[in-house]
Amino acid sequence: MTPVELSRTVLRAVRRAVDDGELSVAVPARVVVERPRPGGCGDYSTNVALQLAGPAGRPPRHVAELLSRRLSDSPGIAGVEVTGPGFLNLTLADDDPGALAREILARGGRYGDSDVLAGQRFEIRIPYEVRAEVVADSLRRILATQGAQAHVVHGETAEPSAAHVVNLRPVPAPCDPAVLGRDASRWALLLPAAHDRPRIGDEHLAQRESNPLFRVRYAHARTRALTRNAAALGFTAEPGDVGDNDAATGPGDATRAPANAAAAPLRAALSTHPQTLTLAATHHAPDRLARHLVVVADALLGFQHTVLPQGEEKPSAAHRARLALAEAAGAVLAGGLSLLGIDAPEHL
Repeated sequence: MTPVELSRTVLRAVRRAVDDGELSVAVPARVVVERPRPGGCGDYSTNVALQLAGPAGRPPRHVAELLSRRLSDSPGIAGVEVTGPGFLNLTLADDDPGALAREILARGGRYGDSDVLAGQRFEIRIPYEVRAEVVADSLRRILATQGAQAHVVHGETAEPSAAHVVNLRPVPAPCDPAVLGRDASRWALLLPAAHDRPRIGDEHLAQRESNPLFRVRYAHARTRALTRNAAALGFTAEPGDVGDNDAATGPGDATRAPANAAAAPLRAALSTHPQTLTLAATHHAPDRLARHLVVVADALLGFQHTVLPQGEEKPSAAHRARLALAEAAGAVLAGGLSLLGIDAPEHL
């Protein structure tokens, strides 16, 4: 079960409690689930009971206990524990190991889209300045992924607006970024937080690991190369267990543990992509997405060496599953770069 699916499961439990008259609250548009903090338990945690307690006129733990009874019978959830003032800690049942890759490949560039801001309109007000233009352009695209409508207004205005007003004033670039070319200049302007001054230098053009933009674009190109190389070897992607092997013994067994270890950070990075888009939209911060793409790219580059068979090894179900996870990473990287207005190359 992916975080998005788990969030929907919790939301359904809230909706059923409201429909059955156990809670008298407005059903929220979404529920946030996250990894437990140090000292927590389970696979995921949510504070939805604390959020609903006030409107419901109930103690948070009472709301949490009520929801835990409904969640304990939900498919894909092995256990629910209430901790602290009313946190719900959720332990997932053994699930389809290919679920995350399957969801991403099915949704493609729309993976991470949600209706969190559905029906909301935003007016992004910016000065006539190149960095503000680029940040506003990316923010408008990111807001759209969360169901919002946004338009950009230049200059100061005292006119009232029915839309949510976002006054975007990022620190300007110290010089004209156009010398870097379109992709590198946009990356240079988008990667730093709005309050940080961007650096406009040749480091954004360097074709080496020290350049985050190069790593992100190279990682995407590697996912496309893996697909081409796999096709040449006669196999395609199929989501599943990246550590499984068709044979009980053989060369593939030696790569099982390394593959699982390398896949873990990649799965974690991919599973948090929807939350990253939501936070980038609600905090009006495209830089969150840019930094997240670096995390995805680094995880993919650490995983890529396990994808293709080595030596006399034959393609197995594990290789097909690893290829599916790599292609899922490619879809996230391509989608994220598109939101930033940056090209995702097939070859690099």
